[in-house]
Amino acid sequence: MIVKNKVVTELPYQHNGKTAPAFIIKGDRDFENEKKRLINYISKTKELGEKYFDNRESHSFGKLSKTEWSNMFYKHLDHHLTQFGV
Repeated sequence: MIVKNKVVTELPYQHNGKTAPAFIIKGDRDFENEKKRLINYISKTKELGEKYFDNRESHSFGKLSKTEWSNMFYKHLDHHLTQFGV
């Protein structure tokens, strides 16, 4: 629950937080392919709409409201774009 509150609320992520080993990407990635994947995920999320996410189950945090999903998506994307200077 401690992690959930840090992830799904409007409070910003702390800088220099530790990444769980399971989420560390190893090896090279093709930037253009990864960019396309991200754009496709964003488009799919938009197509599904907010009703789709309201009270939908998260693998990590149980059922989340549409606002919690929105906060989590925004914070995660913003974190990585900021991380890479985008």
